[in-house]
Amino acid sequence: MWISKKEIEDLSQYIKQDNRRELPDIRDNKEGAFSILKNDIHDLLHKKNEEIKNLYEERDSLSEYMSDISHQLKTPITSMLIMLDLMENADPEKQEEFIRNIRFSLTKMEWLVGALLKMAKIDAKAVKFNKKQVAVSELVKEVKSSVAILLDVNNQSIEQRSDAHICCDIRWTTEALTNIVKNAIEHSPSGSCLSIDCGENPLYDWISVKDCGLGLDRSSYLSIFKRFEYSTNENGFGIGMPLALKIVKGQGGDIDVDFGGGGEGATFTIKFFK
Repeated sequence: MWISKKEIEDLSQYIKQDNRRELPDIRDNKEGAFSILKNDIHDLLHKKNEEIKNLYEERDSLSEYMSDISHQLKTPITSMLIMLDLMENADPEKQEEFIRNIRFSLTKMEWLVGALLKMAKIDAKAVKFNKKQVAVSELVKEVKSSVAILLDVNNQSIEQRSDAHICCDIRWTTEALTNIVKNAIEHSPSGSCLSIDCGENPLYDWISVKDCGLGLDRSSYLSIFKRFEYSTNENGFGIGMPLALKIVKGQGGDIDVDFGGGGEGATFTIKFFK
């Protein structure tokens, strides 16, 4: 088989071009070793470019997470430093108040950093979800334990309307469901009863959480799952729902929202597709 000098030069130039550029398709359907070589080189460079693109995206995502952590920690750290300066000359009662505030701020910071690092790991596909069958009642039991203090403070309760078995990662799904329940508690009045339901159909298993609020404003929908943009709680970060969505999507699922209104609260439904 005769191969021209120009064909070799063109192939060499193709290999040398910028890896970040969109590569032209040099594959052909001709017979012969040179055509096979061209096809293999194209596939190899295309795979390499995809890996480089993913690395750039991971770098940018990590940079964004680090920026978020830095920004969110700046205020509480400044506040704690001021309280530490004031403690030296404060009376014992005021010192105890400062210590309580510092402890509270440290707890918030620990949760924030942990949540952001979890989201970063999921984005980087560094989390392996171990999915298996589990009763929703078992998940709800763990959730109730996590939010027991919040329910008590707000004089609220949780009603599980039905039970079913779903296929999911138990630990991560419990965390996602807990964040959704916390959001429902935040948007429900004192003395109300939140509703959790579940079931399955040929397409997916599902768990729903319905709050007792006034419904969700459609204009707020896009901000629900964006970091630091949606929280009516002065102590919140607006990060619980974005983390819940990351966890569910990481397992090949999604979260649907029924906005409610007209006397009905909003309903958030976790779907795990089969």
